Parts: sequence; C-alpha cells; structure tokens
Amino acid sequence: MKIIGIGNALVDVLAFLEDENTLKRFQLQRGGMELIDETRRKEIAALLDTLNPKKTTGGSAGNTILALACLGTSPGFIGRIGNDDMGRFFAENCKARGIEARLDKGEGATGVAHTFISTDGERTFATYLGEAARMDKGFLTPDLFHGYDLLHVEGYLVTDHALIEHAMRMAKSCGMKVSLDLASYNVVAQDLAFFRHLVQDYVDIVFANEEESEAFTQGKKPEEALQEIAGMCETAIVKLGKRGSIAQRDQETAHTTGSTGPVLDTTAAGDFFAGGFLYGYGTGWSLQQCLEAGALLSSQVIQVIGTQVPQDKWEEIKQKLEEQNN
Repeated sequence: MKIIGIGNALVDVLAFLEDENTLKRFQLQRGGMELIDETRRKEIAALLDTLNPKKTTGGSAGNTILALACLGTSPGFIGRIGNDDMGRFFAENCKARGIEARLDKGEGATGVAHTFISTDGERTFATYLGEAARMDKGFLTPDLFHGYDLLHVEGYLVTDHALIEHAMRMAKSCGMKVSLDLASYNVVAQDLAFFRHLVQDYVDIVFANEEESEAFTQGKKPEEALQEIAGMCETAIVKLGKRGSIAQRDQETAHTTGSTGPVLDTTAAGDFFAGGFLYGYGTGWSLQQCLEAGALLSSQVIQVIGTQVPQDKWEEIKQKLEEQNN
C-alpha cells in the first residue's frame, strides 16, 4: 500500500526548558498547540536563539510520512513551503529521506513550529504557519494522488475547512482510504462539529490521544470514546501515553502496554505511532500487530530530540518488526 500525507510543511525549532516560566511569559498552555502571528513569532524566535535550539523537519503528517520513509516505503507528502532557507531545508530533507514531496511554493516565510520541551518530555507548540496555511485547494488535483492508496491527513488542516474537505473528497473519489490524526485537544474542541462531519463522511482510520478522544466525544473516557469513534469509521485508535494504546475495528479490539524506556522528548511520538500503525496496516497485519508496530516506533522517537532517529536504529527497528510479524 502506497501512502501519501497532506499537512502543514513546518520546520521544528526545539528547545529544552528548565522551568515553566517561559510558557507563562508567552501565555502558552502546557501540552497544547497555539497558532501565533508574525509579531509573536519574532518574539519567540529571539528567545529560542538564546536556548541553543535544534532544527528538524516537522508537521504532524510530515513526521508520520518521515517515519514511513525511514521504514523504506517511499511515501509522498503534499504541503506548501516558502522560498527561503527553511523551505529549502524542508524540501532537501524530503529528498534525502526518499519522500516524494509534492510541494506548492509561495514567496512568504516557511512555517515554523517553535517547540518547548519541559523537563518531563512534554512539549508545547507555538506554531507560525506562514506559507503552510496558504495552500489553496486548487493546488490539489487527481494527479497528486496518482499511484497512492491511502491519504493521511493531519487534523491541524482544519483551520481551512475547504482545503481539508476537498483533499478528503478527492482522495475518496480516487478510490483511496483516508486516515486522520486529530489535532491537539483544544483544536478539536474548538471545531468539534466539523471534525465529526469529516470522520462520519470521509475518514476510514482515526488516530486520537486520550485528551483528543475526550474532546471529540465530549467527555467520554478512553474505552467509551474508542467505541463511539469506531462506530463512525472503519478503525479507531486511542493512544494512552505511558499506559499504551487501544484500538477497535468492527468488533475486533486490541491493546498494547506503554513504553518503560527513557523519555527525552515526546515530540512526534504520536506521529511516529501513526507511521508504525499505517506501515502494518498497509502490509496487511492484524490490528494487534499494527498497534505493536506503532508502539515500537513511538518508543524509539521519544529517546531522541525531535525526529532524528539514527540510521542504525532504523535498521534495528525494521529487524524487530520483521521478527515480531513472521
């Protein structure tokens, strides 16, 4: 199964925090994602420059596609970048990783996700979308989806209703499956009716963490939330952090336990989980095997800063997946 993702083409700029004062200074909600304007971008960027930040490619769907590429699947990605150093960094990284990047390009700044990592690994995002938010639905043509079987969509695209719905509608018209990774809980809560419309009318696979599933179902606990979401689509997954994950497809259910390894940075943990799950899904594995693949990738990325899992580690991951599923 060939997979292509669509999402905000962002560069992650990551910095560790010694305390929560920086979050308070910029009025950022711990563990959440807030969209910021150009003025706040400059203020935050100036501070980050003093914290010795790391730079990686990012964006929810972009991270999932990166994980799939590192597993050797030759996936694709649709997004929009600017004509600047950050945009070139994003495009060059896609090429180096074997991702077929189908990128629209504008003259403004490439989007940046300023990522603050707390001492326990929790991350808080202040995201400047820049050109990523200016991708027009007119850029999406059937040719972009040619040769792919599944479209993976990040929930953050919900800021443009016309774009995200057009992408899903076009994918379904091309005979593709659609997976959706819900955005952070506050984004889901703010646009709940539209999210539910998308899931009911277009989506086959839904990824949610515990807080997102609660927001989507208006307060239900994970097991009940899972059942409700699974009643709206083919496959539902709820990630429970250190407690593992649960999934349901028709009447089949599965569960994995959480990782007991070290946590350096939880950035992209959910995105890599989706990458592992979709890798198994595309290979035809059982629901349990898909969950275990997702858990394995997630457990690896939280041990590094950003998404820079070393190549030798990827060889180990692929070997483990082969051993687990033969």
